Amino acid sequence: MKAGSGDQGSPPCFLRFPRPVRVVSGAEAELKCVVLGEPPPTVVWEKGGQQLAASDRLSFPVDGAEHCLLLSGALPTDAGVYVCRARNSAGEAYAAAAVTVLEPPAHEPEPQLAERPLPPPGAGEGAPVFLTGPRSQWVLRGAEVVLECQVGGLPAPTLYWEKDGMALDEVWDSSHFSLEPGRAGAGAGASLALRILAARLPDSGVYVCHARNAHGHARAGALLQVQQTPESPPEDPDEAPTPVVEPLKCAPKTFWVNEGKHAKFRCYVMGKPEPEIEWHWEGRPLLPDRRRLMYRDRDGGFVLKVLYCQAKDRGLYVCAARNSAGQTLSAVQLHVKEPRLRFSRPLQDVEGREHGIAVLECKVPNSRIPTAWFREDQRLLPCRKYEQIEEGTVRRLIIHRLKADDDGVYLCEMRGRVRTVANVTVKGPILKRLPRKLDVFEGENAVLLVETREAGVEGRWSRDGEDLPATCQSSSGHMHALVLPGVTREDAGEVTFSLGNSRTTTLLRVKCIKHNPPGPPVLAEMFKGHRNTVLLTWKPPDPTPETPFIYRLERQEVGSEDWVQCFSIEKAGAVEVPGDCVPTEGDYRFRVCTVSEHGRSPHVVFHGSAHLVPTARLVAGLEEVQVYDGEDAVFSLDLSTVIQGTWFLNGEELKSNEPEGQVGPGPLRYRVEQHGLQHRLILQAVRHQDSGALIGFSCPGVQDSAALTIQESPVHILSPQDKVSLTFTTSDRVVLTCELSRVDFPASWYKDGQQVEESESVVVKMDGRKHRLILPEAQVQDSGEFECRTEGISAFFSVTVQDPPVHIVAPREHVFVHAITSECVMLTCEVDREDAPVHWFKDGQEVEESDFVLLESEGPHRRLVLPSAQPSVGGEFQCVAGDERAYFTVTITDVSSWIVYPSGKVYVAAVRLERVVLTCELCRPWAEVRWTKDGEEVVESPALLLQKEDTVRRLVLPAVQLEDSGEYLCEIDDESASFTVTVTEPPVRILYPRDEVTLVAVSLECVVLMCELSREDAPVRWYKDGLEVEESEALVLESDGPHRRLVLPAAQPQDGGEFVCDAGDDSAFYTVTVTAPPERIVHPAARSLDLQFRAPGRVELRCEVAPAGSQVRWYKDGLEVEASDALQLGAEGPTRTLTLPHAQPEDAGEYVCETRDEAVTFNISLAEPPVQFLAPEAAPGPLCVAPGEPVVLSCELSRAGALVFWSHNGKPVQTGEGLELRAEGPRRVLCIRAADLAHAGLYTCQCGAAPGAPSLSFTVQVAEPPVRVVAPEAAQTRVRSTPGGDLELAVRLSGPGGPVRWYKDGERLASQGRVQLEQDGARQVLRVRGARSRDAGEYLCDTPQDSRIFLVSVEEPPLVKLISELTPLTVHEGDDATFRCEVSPPDADITWLRNGVVVTPGPQLEMTQNGSSRTLTVRSCRLEDAGTVTARAGGTSTSARLHVRETELLFLRRLQDVRAEEGQDVCLEVETGRVGAAGAVRWMREAPVTIVRGLQDLEVTEGDTATFECALSQTLADVTWEKDGQPLTPSARLRLQALGTRRLLQLRRCSPLDAGTYSCVVGMARTGPVHLVVRERKVSVLSELRSVSAREGDGATFECTVSEVETAGSWELGGRPLRPGGRVRIRQEGKKHILVLSELRAEDAGEVRFQAGPAQSVAQLEVEALPLQMLRRPPREKTVLVCRRAVLEVTVSRPGGQVCWLREGAELCPGDKYQLRSHGPTHSLVIHDVRPEDQGTYCCQAGQDSAYTRLLVEGDATLST
Repeated sequence: MKAGSGDQGSPPCFLRFPRPVRVVSGAEAELKCVVLGEPPPTVVWEKGGQQLAASDRLSFPVDGAEHCLLLSGALPTDAGVYVCRARNSAGEAYAAAAVTVLEPPAHEPEPQLAERPLPPPGAGEGAPVFLTGPRSQWVLRGAEVVLECQVGGLPAPTLYWEKDGMALDEVWDSSHFSLEPGRAGAGAGASLALRILAARLPDSGVYVCHARNAHGHARAGALLQVQQTPESPPEDPDEAPTPVVEPLKCAPKTFWVNEGKHAKFRCYVMGKPEPEIEWHWEGRPLLPDRRRLMYRDRDGGFVLKVLYCQAKDRGLYVCAARNSAGQTLSAVQLHVKEPRLRFSRPLQDVEGREHGIAVLECKVPNSRIPTAWFREDQRLLPCRKYEQIEEGTVRRLIIHRLKADDDGVYLCEMRGRVRTVANVTVKGPILKRLPRKLDVFEGENAVLLVETREAGVEGRWSRDGEDLPATCQSSSGHMHALVLPGVTREDAGEVTFSLGNSRTTTLLRVKCIKHNPPGPPVLAEMFKGHRNTVLLTWKPPDPTPETPFIYRLERQEVGSEDWVQCFSIEKAGAVEVPGDCVPTEGDYRFRVCTVSEHGRSPHVVFHGSAHLVPTARLVAGLEEVQVYDGEDAVFSLDLSTVIQGTWFLNGEELKSNEPEGQVGPGPLRYRVEQHGLQHRLILQAVRHQDSGALIGFSCPGVQDSAALTIQESPVHILSPQDKVSLTFTTSDRVVLTCELSRVDFPASWYKDGQQVEESESVVVKMDGRKHRLILPEAQVQDSGEFECRTEGISAFFSVTVQDPPVHIVAPREHVFVHAITSECVMLTCEVDREDAPVHWFKDGQEVEESDFVLLESEGPHRRLVLPSAQPSVGGEFQCVAGDERAYFTVTITDVSSWIVYPSGKVYVAAVRLERVVLTCELCRPWAEVRWTKDGEEVVESPALLLQKEDTVRRLVLPAVQLEDSGEYLCEIDDESASFTVTVTEPPVRILYPRDEVTLVAVSLECVVLMCELSREDAPVRWYKDGLEVEESEALVLESDGPHRRLVLPAAQPQDGGEFVCDAGDDSAFYTVTVTAPPERIVHPAARSLDLQFRAPGRVELRCEVAPAGSQVRWYKDGLEVEASDALQLGAEGPTRTLTLPHAQPEDAGEYVCETRDEAVTFNISLAEPPVQFLAPEAAPGPLCVAPGEPVVLSCELSRAGALVFWSHNGKPVQTGEGLELRAEGPRRVLCIRAADLAHAGLYTCQCGAAPGAPSLSFTVQVAEPPVRVVAPEAAQTRVRSTPGGDLELAVRLSGPGGPVRWYKDGERLASQGRVQLEQDGARQVLRVRGARSRDAGEYLCDTPQDSRIFLVSVEEPPLVKLISELTPLTVHEGDDATFRCEVSPPDADITWLRNGVVVTPGPQLEMTQNGSSRTLTVRSCRLEDAGTVTARAGGTSTSARLHVRETELLFLRRLQDVRAEEGQDVCLEVETGRVGAAGAVRWMREAPVTIVRGLQDLEVTEGDTATFECALSQTLADVTWEKDGQPLTPSARLRLQALGTRRLLQLRRCSPLDAGTYSCVVGMARTGPVHLVVRERKVSVLSELRSVSAREGDGATFECTVSEVETAGSWELGGRPLRPGGRVRIRQEGKKHILVLSELRAEDAGEVRFQAGPAQSVAQLEVEALPLQMLRRPPREKTVLVCRRAVLEVTVSRPGGQVCWLREGAELCPGDKYQLRSHGPTHSLVIHDVRPEDQGTYCCQAGQDSAYTRLLVEGDATLST
């Protein structure tokens, strides 16, 4: 049986294609590709249609899925296209690449062309190669430019030039271009020079030289930039010079942009000669920079783009275009709309040197405002490179290790996308860097420019780390260009320009251009040839594709759906397909398509099919086999096609129909295998007596044989087969095992070549075939090469024994050490093992001990000591222990320089009342400084504070004033740090309004726009629609203190618009709308009038409006009317009239008179003539329709409102039952939605009910319905059958007797054998007895008008199980109940049962399926529907109860007392809360109510529901329930019900407090008291708590299951009750109670207890505390003055962590001298009244972590008596 497509694996697929290779003759060429497939494909290489074979110069290395072709010593004859073809049983794939071999450059001058002999055809020819390419140039306007290139290649290539992708003759102004071919003696190759006379600015662009010959195409490009001369005189000497920008003749356009957004201006200019463009801003020429980009887009427009607009960018922008014929201007006024929330201090531009740092700083209005940093559009996250600091309202970005690519625009953004922008300039060898990224379309030119500081330097261009060819690189002075003409997708990547250690990078992205695939071949024909062949012919597609293409031929076996590729060819014509090309005998069809790099064309199928038979030939024959006694002997051969064969052993045929067999009565067993083209015979466990056996194979056309030779079995090593490398830790047990093929065969062990002697540390054992060497406790010296040697063979083991890994305990963070010259510096590193070796490195070099560097080791501590540090020894130190490192940065400051920071002058800009801090950092903490302002020493005061902290000195101005401006100096000895402080007034802010104001006023009304400023003397400017306003009588500007007003005394509609109050630093916006006064209708006063007139007659409608000039519009039935002879419109003063001189009935309707603000409606009615049928004019003929089609019967009356009556065969017709009656104006319509046989007959439409009224009849005929498939509804149905079971496919037709045909995979089925076709009325069944795997496939049930498809699979059914259970439901009578469960697998069948009976679908019972979800819905539940619902799937089932409650009948309105006189009628009325309750309401005359059935005593369990019930003699009677003599009222737990004569009291969730006596009282009757006893519920624990062990910071979950569902429980931890919230979550899921503790702490450890009534469960919670670590340490040294207080502070990793303070190793205790404080994770040591004797080393220990501080005490203590 043929395998399905799912068993064929996957065809070959190329993950990486081979790339074209160009090498010089004699060099090595290599093609690589990666191809995958299942099974792994066979790969061959071809050239010229011939398969290549390995030779001395040609090899085919294979590394996994990578296949290579390696060609050594390439020759010109090796050039050509090489094809890699991969093939497996699932298909075939190929890939091709060209190899070009170039002649090496000649060492001697070549002879003249006339003397050179002509090369033979095809010898030494090749594609064009640029020997020298054009060079990019930067010239001044008017200079002469020559672009030259030289190209090699045979035959001689054709050269031509392009500019910006256009041929030179397509360039608009190319009259000054000239081409100069190279002279014959100029050198090897062809050349073509492009000369440009008097270069102009538009000549700038990319020039590309193309070279093309029969072997290929090459190109090289160069950039030409023409720059304006510094002072260029006019082109016409007689013409007077003109200003740069002439005055504008009209107002410029206005453009608004929000601050921080981009503004883009585009100017499209035409002229000849091509105009030159200049951009100007506020009259000054603009040059491109970081935020101003100038370029030309693809449409030829000139673009100026201003990035991240700021307030300083506002102004007039002008695009000036000029040529020799004249000039023109285009201008736009840019306004920048500033946000209301702004930065208190924006960013400032900064500069930095390469490898240095740059600091950007700004200030936000509020310290809680979050900010984000960006470099242009890239978000910057905190890291070592970008350090981000927040100090109050200050936001600071520090850029470390500056590179050329760090040059650019940086932004700080707060909420609302409010931004502040600054430029960062990186000074280094590269002045102008590459853009971040460059996007170009495939086929366009890519140009990259770099400007360097020094001229004439040589840089390096690379892409993805590989150097780019020199032909695309150019340099001139400071400029360096890379030109990539006609880029392809292979050119994409990361392009880098490197200059020494400096580099700049861009991401070049090539966007693909969508190409249309080639067209299909034409005139495809098939000719059946002789001798098992078929001839296929076709013609090339029309039109012929421009790109190279091939033809791909595919075959398909008739009856199969799979197409398999045969082969690919490059030329159209005739192809002969032999039988050898097919795998099996059969009928085959063929198709062909065109394939190019742009895609594949549609397939063209050859008409007809051909019968082909594969013929077998021997590809790889049988070979003699030599094996050892007891081994398996394998004979194999490969054939050219898949065909069956026969194996022979000593002339005896071996049966191949069984997978395994036995030869004769002897023990020799065999196995026959066939995998595709390969046949194998495996003789199992051969013996010495089988030696000399002759093995033969035979099939049609092939016979082959070979002999079997058996050798005596020597000893060999079964395991290990290869060398084993093992790594152990000291004290580990090491076992080396070697297994031999013989039992108890001797072997010897060797270590490093020396035989091993057994001892206590080395044990040697032999157990049957296994030999073991055991090291009970391995040591480091046991490492080495071990060998198990026997009979000349050995097994090798490489054993490495290592000490356990070393870990660095401290420090865990980078340590920074500052010291001065000659000071002793000590770097300490603590490891976890005392004997662990460490290595010290400085700046990457290992440190050796000397007089200047001491290395010490003390227990686990390792120290590096610099006894007398010098500035030169500073740097980065590393302590390396195993795989871990500790980092130290040592900075040694020369004692001659006291001030560490700042190194230069600092400029501080602040606004009045702002806090200003001047900071100076010294090299030593005890150094004293002197602060001066403008040469005078400052005095500390509340307005000027001097602070001192460690090595930092600060001068703080809490609220700076204008007079605080000046130069401040921090002086020490002869050094000083200078700070220039500039204080300005705060920016003007608009206090009111903060949001945009919208005003609506009426014409002539006074409009006032008010703005309140933060300063009274601040000037403002008012703008309207972008233009500044001028004061006049119609517009008044006022100023009153901080208030500014714009007043429109008598506003007009044209005064509306957008007003802006600009205060320089802030703006307020107003939108003013001025409307005209309302236009009213004065008469008539009513808004709607009903008027009647006679037809025909005169009708006049009259209105009066105010004001008198108001315009009105008249409408009739919603449409505006126009004046005519039949409708006259009049206007006289305030009166407006509409007149109908001769009104007709059709003029009746709704007339509306409407002004702009009001309207009056006139409803006009006119007398009408008798109704008549207008259409159809005659009775229509019979209407024939098919069943299910809609039918529409319509007629048109003479009057729209006429009443009609429809009848069917004399019976009145009503809407419903598939019929719809509607009226559409004068049309009357009867619509039958879906016709059936009952709808046939005579339909009559009668106008009016009077006898003899006009009528119209229609005859409807309904044809017999076609037979259709009604079940299953889906067009395709998947059916799974089990092997051996009966397969049944059934359909239900719309009617019995319909003809049905069944098909399987396209073949018609008949009722025979295992296949039976059955019919039962409208049900048609296909039954297959004993289903087998080959019965799987596609089955089609076909009727004349319909069909259904069944996709059948025959496989073992998956395990069916229910993955969710049913849930009990309680519903009210009349509601729907839906039961839902989920089943696995999703297509499994499920059976629904109700009360044990299988459910069948019906109107009340609905079963649905959605994926794995199954639902059963009971519609409109009745009381008798209550019961058990069961879902059964496979061997599992789930059940749930359905409870149906009777719906209460409530009275919404009760009976009312009625008083009547004798003989008068009386009406009693009630209203119920249930529709259709007539049968439930009975009327009776009240009689005394008695209790028919009394109450009974009850005993319930705590938590259950107690129900008392009694029965009355009447239904309508009110009762009173009592408990212990007190009346009861309904509540959430107590429910009182009246069900007919029954009265019920339900008490839910009973508790012991509910116990007592209950009575029911009605009128004078009483039942009770009865007793309610509530038993205590016995709760037991079903599933105990389990103890949990977790680490600090993790979570823990405890679960306990009890016997009762509604049971309240309580949790305790360590004896403390737990409440939900914070880290504690408590929930209950039925009987399960769950406690979840998150973010565990060490103190959470203890006993967890759950209590539910008397039942309880206990478990233990163990919390493994994480080691306590120090996050913030005290300074290494701290200096205090005598009698002052010293405070040392640390922050540990968690609150509550215990720390210990020590002095010189002795623990400190709290007292008068020492105060120990703890606040959360922060711990402090306070030393009061410091004395000289307190000087020393203080230590804080937190767990295994320690911190040391050296306390220095300065000053003398003076005692006074």
